[in-house]
Amino acid sequence: MRNYFVFFIAFIISFNTVNAQQPQKPNASEIYESIEKLNFLGSVLYVAAHPDDENTRLISYMANHVKARTAYLSLTRGDGGQNLIGPEIRELLGVIRTQELLAARRTDGGEQRFTRANDFGYSKHPDETLAIWNKDEVLSDVVLAIRQFKPDIIINRFNHRTPGTTHGHHTSSAMLSVEAFDITNDKTIFSDQLKRTSTWQPKRLFFNTSWWFYGSKEKFEKADKTNLLNFDIGTYYPSSGLSNTEIASLSRSQHKSQGFGNTGTRGTQTEYIELIKGDLPKDKSNVFDGINTTWNRIEGGQIIGAILEKVQADFDFKNPSASLPKLLEAYSLIQQLKDTHWKTIKTKEIKAIIAACSGLYLEAVAETNHSTITDQVNLKLEAINRSNYKMNLVSITSANHIYINKGITLDENVKINLEESFKPVEQNAITTPYWLVKKGSLGMYSVEDETLIGKPETPRPFNVTFNINFGNVMIPYTTPIVYKTNDPVKGEVYKPFEIIPEASAKIAEKVIIFENDKQKDILVIVKAGKDNLEGVIEIAHPNNWNVYPKQQKVSIANKGQEQILTFTVIPPKNQSEGYITPMVKVGDKTYTKELIEIDYDHIPFQTVLLPSESKIVRLDIQKRGENIGYIEGAGDVVPESLQQIGYNVVTIKPEDINAETLDRFDAVVVGIRAYNTVEALNFKQQILFDYVARGGNMVVQYNTRHRVKVDELAPYKLVLSRDRVTDEFAEVSLLNPKHELLNFPNKITQKDFEGWTQERGLYFPSDWGPEFTPLLSMHDKGETPKTGSLLVAKHGKGHYIYTGLSFFREFPAGVSGAYRLFANMLSIGKDNINNNPEIKN
Repeated sequence: MRNYFVFFIAFIISFNTVNAQQPQKPNASEIYESIEKLNFLGSVLYVAAHPDDENTRLISYMANHVKARTAYLSLTRGDGGQNLIGPEIRELLGVIRTQELLAARRTDGGEQRFTRANDFGYSKHPDETLAIWNKDEVLSDVVLAIRQFKPDIIINRFNHRTPGTTHGHHTSSAMLSVEAFDITNDKTIFSDQLKRTSTWQPKRLFFNTSWWFYGSKEKFEKADKTNLLNFDIGTYYPSSGLSNTEIASLSRSQHKSQGFGNTGTRGTQTEYIELIKGDLPKDKSNVFDGINTTWNRIEGGQIIGAILEKVQADFDFKNPSASLPKLLEAYSLIQQLKDTHWKTIKTKEIKAIIAACSGLYLEAVAETNHSTITDQVNLKLEAINRSNYKMNLVSITSANHIYINKGITLDENVKINLEESFKPVEQNAITTPYWLVKKGSLGMYSVEDETLIGKPETPRPFNVTFNINFGNVMIPYTTPIVYKTNDPVKGEVYKPFEIIPEASAKIAEKVIIFENDKQKDILVIVKAGKDNLEGVIEIAHPNNWNVYPKQQKVSIANKGQEQILTFTVIPPKNQSEGYITPMVKVGDKTYTKELIEIDYDHIPFQTVLLPSESKIVRLDIQKRGENIGYIEGAGDVVPESLQQIGYNVVTIKPEDINAETLDRFDAVVVGIRAYNTVEALNFKQQILFDYVARGGNMVVQYNTRHRVKVDELAPYKLVLSRDRVTDEFAEVSLLNPKHELLNFPNKITQKDFEGWTQERGLYFPSDWGPEFTPLLSMHDKGETPKTGSLLVAKHGKGHYIYTGLSFFREFPAGVSGAYRLFANMLSIGKDNINNNPEIKN
C-alpha cells in the first residue's frame, strides 16, 4: 500500500511494473502534488467485491483531484474468475489479480485492502454468497478495514437494495458495508479488534450510482436526484498532461488477466453518488463539505498546518531542497502528535517528501533473489544525497543488527557504497502469500496471524533501515531488500528478495488419468533451494495404488537447479481416484510443498508455496479417434487434459486453419472464449464449418455474448445469453437419454455429474435453430430449467457441438464424468452405432 507520493505520473509515462520494488525518484511536480496531499486530512474508502469492480475514475478523482487518502476495499481477490493471460486459476489467479490491483493503485494513487472472503465463483444471490462465505467473519473484516483506515466517506460500488439483480458477491459487498457503517463505533462489537485498532464512525455512506442502475438514461433523467451528488471526473491535470479519465484508463488496464485494457478518454464526464447514510452535504459539489480536512482537525495540528501551508506556497520547483528546513520542523512536530492514526499516516508521507526534496536515494540489493534461512546473504548498500543540504548517515540497521554505527557525511552527489552480509533468522517465514499458508474453506481463507488480515500482500520481513541525520533531526528510512539485474531488453529489472525452502518438489502433471489398468511413468521435479542438496524422495499414495521404486536419492549441486526423477505408478484394476504427494527428506526435515513462480511483466515477480499433490484417477473410459486439433482461446488446460486420456493434441494457429490442415484431425476443439479474444477466427469460420460438413467433429467451448468477434458462432442459428448454473450440485436431467452422444462410447448417467467443482456451466445459449438437439437440463434453486448447456447438430457428414459446461474447471480437478462426456463429444459419429435400436439420434 505504497502511497508515498501522489505519483502523478512519471510512472505512467514510463511505467514498468516489473520495477515496482525500485526506489521512487519523483520529480518536482510530483513532490508538489505530494505536499498538497500532505495538507489534506480526509479519507475515502471505496467498497466492492472483486478486482476490476472498482471505479478507477472515481478513485483517481478522489486521490488526485480532491487529494483525499483513498483506498479500495475488495472483499475477494478474484480467484474464481477466468485468466486471459495464462494457465493460472483459483489461488494462483488470486495472486495475480491481487498484484494487478496493487499495480492499478500505484497508477491511480489509491491504496488497497482485502477481506478473507474467497471468490468461489459466480453467485446469483447474496443469500447464497453469505451462506458460503462466513458472513460474520467477512463483516468483521469490513469493520476492521473501516476502523483501521478510518474513512470520513465510504462509497459502495453496488446497490444493497436490489438482491438477485446482479452477482451475489456484488450485492453482498454493499450489504456488508451498510451494516458495518452502523456498528464500527460500537466497542462491544468485534471487541477483540480493539487490541490493535480503535472504533470509528464514518460521516457519510454513498452508493456510486449511474443511469445503468435505473434501467435507461431516460429513466435516470426523470429520477429524483435530491440525495445525489455529482462530479465532473474528466478534470485535466496540466502537471502530468493527462486527464483524470486517462489515468483511470491506465489503472483499469492493469487488470490484464481479465482482458480489461481500456482506451483513455478526455473531456467532461459526470459521476454520481447517492447518499445512503449520514448527512447530505450542503455544498453538493463537495463530498467533504462540513468535514474538517485541515490540520486543525487534530490536537496540535494547527501549527503544523501553518508551516506546511507555507511550504506549499513557497515551493521552488527548481530547488525543492529549499523546503527542507520547514519540512523538517513539521516532521518533528508530527512526532509529538497524540493522534496516532494521523501521526502514522503523515509521518510516512512527510518522510517520503523530505527524501524526495533532498534527492536522497537509498537502496539495499541482495546478490540473489532467493535464499534459505540458513544461507549467508551478501548485500550492496547505496546512499546518496543529491542536494546541498547537509546530512549524515548515522547508522544502518537490520533486524536489530547494527551494520554501521558511525557517522558518514553524505556530501552533495557523492555516492556511498557499502557491502555487508546477514543470515536470515529461523523465525522468519518462507515467502508466500499469507492467505495461502493454511488451507481454508470454499468461502473463506484461513489467516492465523490476525495482524495480517486485510493487508494486500505479505509484508517483507527483510529490510534495511538507514538512519539519516538532517542537521539535528534524525529520520529512519526503511527499505526492503531487493534483487536487481540487467536485462538486455528491459534494462534494469528488480525482483523481491525471497526466502525459499531447502527443497521443493512437484509432479509434472496435476491430474494423471489412467484410461485403463496399465502403469504410467510420472516425472517428479525436485528443486534445490541451497547448494549441495542431499536427501531422498518418496511418493505418498493411496493404499490400493502402487508406486515403484519406493525411494530415490536426491543430489543437486547448485541452488536453483532441478533434478528430474521417474517413478512408476500402478493403478488398481477398477475405477478409483486419490492423491499422490512427493516427500523430500533432507536430514531430519521433510518437504512436501511446491515452489511456484509467477512471472509476468505487468506485475512484480511472485513466489508461491503450495502443497504439492496430484490427483490420480483410474478411469473407466472409452474413446474413438486419435488426433485432435485445438484452437486456443483465453487459456485453459483442456489440451493437456485430453492428452492424459490418450489423444494426440496439436495446437492450430489461426493462420494455419485450412482444409488440408483440418482434415488431419478426427475432431477440432475451440478453446474457451476464443470467439471473444481471437479476431482472426472471423475469417476462418466457414473453413471450420466446411470441415464439419466433410465429416469432422467441431466442439466449441463457452464464449461470452459480449465482444464476440465472429459473425456466426455456428452453421445454424445460435444466440448466447448470460444463463448459467452456479450450483455445482444442481441436478442434471438427460433430455434425450438415447442420443448417441450420451451413449457412445461411454454410457453417460447421473453419476458422471458427481464431484463437479465451482459451477456446472456458464453463458449457455438461450436460442438456437431446429438443427440443434439439447441434451441436458439443469437449473439453480428457484430458477427455470436451462437446456442450452450442451447442444449438438448434424452438419453434412459431421457434428457441430456447442457447450457451456465448465470443462476448463473440471479437468484440472480430475472429474471423471467430465472426461467421459468430453470423450463422447469427440467420438460422436466415429462408429456405426445407428444399427443399435436402443440408440437414436
